[in-house]
Amino acid sequence: MNQINIKKQKTSEKILEIISKKGRISANELSEILEISPRATFKQLARLVLDNKIDKIGRPPKVFYFIKKEKVIEDKINLDNKTKKIIEETYLIITPSGERKSGTEGFAYWCNKNKLPIEKTAQEYIKTLKKYEKFKKNGLISGMTKIKNTFKKTALKNLFYLDFYSIERFGKTKLGQLLLYAKQSQDKKLMKELIDIIRPQIIQVIDKYKIDGVGFIPPTVKREKQFMKFLENNLHLQIRLVKISKARTDIMVPQKTLNKLEDRIDNAKKTIIVEDRLQYNNILLIDDAVGSGATLNETATQIKKNGASKNIIGLAITGSFKGFDVISEV
Repeated sequence: MNQINIKKQKTSEKILEIISKKGRISANELSEILEISPRATFKQLARLVLDNKIDKIGRPPKVFYFIKKEKVIEDKINLDNKTKKIIEETYLIITPSGERKSGTEGFAYWCNKNKLPIEKTAQEYIKTLKKYEKFKKNGLISGMTKIKNTFKKTALKNLFYLDFYSIERFGKTKLGQLLLYAKQSQDKKLMKELIDIIRPQIIQVIDKYKIDGVGFIPPTVKREKQFMKFLENNLHLQIRLVKISKARTDIMVPQKTLNKLEDRIDNAKKTIIVEDRLQYNNILLIDDAVGSGATLNETATQIKKNGASKNIIGLAITGSFKGFDVISEV
């Protein structure tokens, strides 16, 4: 048995001492050291988590507990209410260990990690947000200028992003963070949160442009839980679904692995298949992220060739400001 002195102390104090010396520990190991039931141990741990004395990482059955570092208290951050409100609404960071930190807490964490003064950096963050906010109109960013400058022929009537994937210096936006980790972790809870955020804007586009058909760009990276399929099933749009599929080849080559524009166009042209033969007045094509725009543009081209519709609007959760390399990790 562990030689840590656990006599003449409250159980909660014993737990804090043990965790402090061990670094991190499971509930089962704690139960053995304390010689109490697992149920009693979990009850004590839940109370300490609630009191912000400890934190936990992992999922059952592998959950580990550790001493919680002192949280940056908002009142200690000298920011005006307007700045705080903006940061609370827009800032999110996922730490290297998988912790989610949002708002002023997350911003303070990022500043401290990069040895930056919080107050001064907050003002620079607000200034950068305003720079990118100029591209938004009614909550949507137009990507048509980029598409027209990239392709000789554009099959899309319009293209919108709900937000940029990342912004200079401060990295991924809130939507960018949620999209990346929802896809990489295949976490349904994150996917659902993302859908709840973007659904009103998607409905806005559907209503404004009288959309009567919606298509979802199929994924190319094999995953157990596909985000685009989850999006299709959980947006609950009362509109006909345009059938679009991805041809299976001997070796699946994801768009994000291709660095040359012509390769991305070739990939989309040969592997995206529009199976639908119905006719629509206005079709909305939804993608998770637009880098080059090759997949959306080539899919729209096929739809036009099939005679399904002449009016096709693209909508991406995130897009790149310029270039398309920044989207390669999604």
